[in-house]
Amino acid sequence: MKTMGLDVGEKTIGVAVSDGLGWTAQGITTLKWTEPDFDTAHGALKKLIEEHDVSKMVIGLPKNMNGTVGPRGEASKDFGVKIEEAFEIPVVFWDERLTTMAAERVLLNADVSRKKRKKVIDKMAAGIILQSYLDANQ
Repeated sequence: MKTMGLDVGEKTIGVAVSDGLGWTAQGITTLKWTEPDFDTAHGALKKLIEEHDVSKMVIGLPKNMNGTVGPRGEASKDFGVKIEEAFEIPVVFWDERLTTMAAERVLLNADVSRKKRKKVIDKMAAGIILQSYLDANQ
C-alpha cells in the first residue's frame, strides 16, 4: 500500500505517490479542478488512488509564517474531509510552508524555462510535501 501526497491549489492539484515501502516520493501529475467543486477532481483522484493502491493521503497544509492557518489552509482541510468521505482512506495534514518556493528554487537551479516550471511545479511541491512526511515518520 502506498501513500499519496497532494498540493491542493485553487485551480490545480499536484499529486505525488510513495514507493511501496514508504521511503521515497515521486511527483506523478497535476490535476486541473475548479475549487470548491470536489466533483471536478473526484474521478481523476479515484483513478489514481486505485491505480497506485493508495492507503493513506497526505495533504499539504499551507500555514502562515507565524503558524496560523488562513483561508488556503481551511480550504485544504475541507478538501481533506471530502477525501476521507469519498474514498474512506485516512488523511494526514502536513505543514507545507515554503514547499512551492523550494520546488521553484530547484527548477531555477536546473535552468528549467518558466513555461516548463509552470507545468511541473505543483507535482514537484506535492513530492516535497510527501517526502518530508515520509522522512519524519520512518
